[in-house]
Amino acid sequence: MKLANLDGRATIVVDGGGIDVATATGGRFGPDLPAVYDDWTGFRAVADALGSGTVAPIEEHELGPPSPRPVQVFGIGINYKAHAEETGADLPARPATFTKFPTCLTGPFAEVALPEGMVDWEVELVVVIGRRAERVAEDDAWNHVAGLTIGQDLSERGLQFAAGAQFSLGKSHPGFGPTGPWLVTPDELDDPNDLALGCAIDGETVQDARTSDMVFDVPRLIAELSSVLSLLPGDVIFTGTPSGVGISRQPPRFLQPGQELESWIEGIGRMRTRLVAP
Repeated sequence: MKLANLDGRATIVVDGGGIDVATATGGRFGPDLPAVYDDWTGFRAVADALGSGTVAPIEEHELGPPSPRPVQVFGIGINYKAHAEETGADLPARPATFTKFPTCLTGPFAEVALPEGMVDWEVELVVVIGRRAERVAEDDAWNHVAGLTIGQDLSERGLQFAAGAQFSLGKSHPGFGPTGPWLVTPDELDDPNDLALGCAIDGETVQDARTSDMVFDVPRLIAELSSVLSLLPGDVIFTGTPSGVGISRQPPRFLQPGQELESWIEGIGRMRTRLVAP
């Protein structure tokens, strides 16, 4: 199943468009996406039978983040060996975790105003939690996942490294968390642990890898995080970026107004972020 945020309404994506969840369920679920995640088990029990509802067209500009109001947004640093090598960082023994503040989230085809500084790209697989997770074992972790989507962990490197090595502010400017185009449930994917991902600037590929290269895969991340805190329905986890970021290039390279950043993940789709002047 693919679940979209279409103009603020939970929408199942099918061939030719989308089916409004609230209308198809007589108001039992939706239109609000957070409420759907709050009863994810109940929703999944009826979701597969909703494919025969009225199909409406999906316009790209109407798509918002698949989890629009998460309580918690986690970021994972240094989670690909090649990315650690390009940045000169040591691989951590446990996931290097920070937060992106939820107000940075935006949709998959949004315009993002670039602040002054050095704004970098980081394509990432993003996990949305579907069931509360506390002290979850790795072999049970996927049962707590609603689905997967694409994310860009946009980062203003100057503030990121100036703020006492606390990454969150530099990664939380408005629009610095594009996600989408929709959520894809793990059962839709041949192997949710091994997906091709990448991104391009104005058609030039700058990142190209597979999620199987992660140091800590999705089940391990959920087990590690839930051993410390509760993961709540709708929470978002940016799982880390592969090599190819701008700051590690010689010379360093950063995003500029007028550019288009396209990001993709196998089995999920593509999103495009337009960078504009402030």
